[in-house]
Amino acid sequence: MNVMADVTVMKTAAETALARAYAQARSGLPGDGAIAAQRQAAFDLFAREGLPHRRIEEWKYTDLRVLMREAKPLATPPDAAAKARAKAAGKLLGDVECRRLVFVDGAFVPDLSDLTALERGLAVTSLAAALADNDPALAGHLGKLASGSDVAVALNTALMGDGAVIRVGAGSTIERPLHLVFVAAEKPVATFVRSLVIVEQGARAMLIESHEGPAGVDYQVNAALELFVGDEAHVDHVKIISEGSEALHVSTLAAAIGGGARFNGFTFTTGGAVIRNQLFVKFDGEDTVAAIRGATLLKGKQHADTTLVVNHIARGCQSREVFKAVLDDEAHGVFQGRIIVRPGAQRTDAKMMTRALLLSERAEADNKPELEIFADDVQCGHGATAGALDRELKFYLMARGIPPAEAEALLIQAFLGEAVEGIEHAGVREALMEVVADWLETRSRAGAEVEHA
Repeated sequence: MNVMADVTVMKTAAETALARAYAQARSGLPGDGAIAAQRQAAFDLFAREGLPHRRIEEWKYTDLRVLMREAKPLATPPDAAAKARAKAAGKLLGDVECRRLVFVDGAFVPDLSDLTALERGLAVTSLAAALADNDPALAGHLGKLASGSDVAVALNTALMGDGAVIRVGAGSTIERPLHLVFVAAEKPVATFVRSLVIVEQGARAMLIESHEGPAGVDYQVNAALELFVGDEAHVDHVKIISEGSEALHVSTLAAAIGGGARFNGFTFTTGGAVIRNQLFVKFDGEDTVAAIRGATLLKGKQHADTTLVVNHIARGCQSREVFKAVLDDEAHGVFQGRIIVRPGAQRTDAKMMTRALLLSERAEADNKPELEIFADDVQCGHGATAGALDRELKFYLMARGIPPAEAEALLIQAFLGEAVEGIEHAGVREALMEVVADWLETRSRAGAEVEHA
């Protein structure tokens, strides 16, 4: 006789807290009707699956059930003090002139944002306002890309509170970069921000996201951006993750690129205790060109996971993916990259490379590039390397009178330069290289202090 036993899946403290937070917040979250149904379906997925863990291949190296011991309470609207502190946010870009849209603890702050004299063809609002007003742009776009079976995205959909909704009209050129500044206040809370950007046919725009917060505060961020790039449009997207030292940051970019378009994406990661950055990019139209790059600087016990899926659906598209990581102390860097060439996507030209530079014997790099090819007329390739600084190159520089620490810094800057140089905007490119230089100088000072101790 066969006896079927009921199996009860044990919920972690974080999973239980997230379920409680959704139950308490559901009635007050913006949006009704179809949006409310979308939220419920997303939460139901989370309720079934729980937090992603190592037995899920895509999350093998970033087990949130282990890394996320507790779920912080949902953030409340920022007070005057939090807004005052946020005035200085987004300064990593130096003197780069941008149109700033500022969010504090996930809530849009018009007083700190620049909404005056919008360029012709540019429309900007907050997600909360768009949901409250039943903005027709949401019905055809929100949730169309950032959906599916990813639990991190499902949680974002269920609990999304605010974010940016940006539309760039057909044929418009937006001269100033649009800078979404996400700032965490000095409270251990959780924020769920969702942004939607629609760049119509033939338009051109640059979008910058920066995420930052205070050191020593264990706040949590779940951010998602859905990006629609129309035919023959040109879009540059730069994401800067400079969270506080104790922060947990999970973010997702889901992008659909139209035919004949050009897309440049760059991710720069320096801050946070645990970072998971997901990029899902699909080519919906023929003859599209995309360059997707990233640079990561980690130290201490930081953990950063970049997971990328490039989905070639249409014919004749070209993509280049280059990701560099510099890992010091006991840092752990992860890169999972997958190029998929669908049936019918003939004449695809796709190449992926990831390299990790280990500055410490205790640092760890896991690189996993993959190809899935279902067409026969393609040019595809991938590669991965991990290793220490080249001693011969360092000796070459030292033999010419350059001190050891400076020689190392020059080699590291050159290593990261291949990725950073792909940014078309000169001011942004130079500002990020300044951040690299500051990181290296801090590392050099810390090393000097250890030697003199």
